[in-house]
Formats: sequence, structure tokens, C-alpha cells
Amino acid sequence: MQMRKAGVLLIPAFAAISQRDLPVPQAASITTVAHVIQLAVAPVFLLTGIAAILGVLINRLGRVVDRFRLLESLAHKAGESEKVVQRAEMVILSRRARLIHWAITLCTVAALLICFVIAILFIGSSMGVELSAIIASLFIVAMLALISGLLSFLREISLATGGIHVTYH
Repeated sequence: MQMRKAGVLLIPAFAAISQRDLPVPQAASITTVAHVIQLAVAPVFLLTGIAAILGVLINRLGRVVDRFRLLESLAHKAGESEKVVQRAEMVILSRRARLIHWAITLCTVAALLICFVIAILFIGSSMGVELSAIIASLFIVAMLALISGLLSFLREISLATGGIHVTYH
């Protein structure tokens, strides 16, 4: 049981301890938090870049879906030769949509892992625990997911531009 008397903390069976003698960890913790914020700036910028990529991917997916729906609505009016061309284009659009879906998923996973990295930076700092191996592992997995997402995006672009044929008269 603790008792206070005139600014002095009395602990039974122990000597009285003055409040001035108690350590004040606030200055050190503020410095530590400031350092962790500095470390978290680069991953935050990476999140901004991934968000921009996701915006591009979502727009591309929307255009693919709109084109697919247009071709579907025109299918009943088309002749047999037009239907063959439309089906071929719809197959390519379906592949493109699948690739964009994978790119969006992988880039989102990368962004989530970067968020975990930032959170673990703060958790490790506030708890005084060494979590650098976990942070490095998560960051590597995030980069692999981002690379995979970008490769999927590159393949989708290849499919999209593969159907462009310019004829000169």
C-alpha cells in the first residue's frame, strides 16, 4: 500500500522516495518517436506511389469492363462475322481484366505490408523491442508483391497494345 505525504511517496518497508528522484522518460521517448517518424517517411512516400499506380490500374479496369459490356450489348445485333471479331476481342478483354485484377491485388498487398512495416516500427520503438528482422522480411515481401503487380500490369499493357495494327494506304 502506497501513501503520499507532502510530495513524498511512502512505500512501506522501503525508504521514502522523493518525486524528484523518479526518472522522467518523456524526453527520451519524444526523441525516439521523432526518429521513428523519420524512418517511416520513406515507406509513406512508397505508399503514395503505390496509391497512384492503383489509381491507374482501377481506371484501366473500368475501361476494359465498359468495353466488354458494350461488346456484349452489341452481340445480338451483329452478323456472324462481326460476332467472331467481337468474341475474339472479348477474350482479350477478359485476359486483360484478369491481369489488371492480379495487379490491383498484388499492389494492394504491397501497400498493406508497407502499412504493417510502419506500424511495427512504432510498436517496436514504443515497447523497446528489436523487430528489425520482421520489418526487413515484411518489406522484402512487399517489394516482391509490388514487383509482381507491376509485371502483371506490364503484361496487360502488352495485351492491350498487341491488338493495335496500323495499316498504311
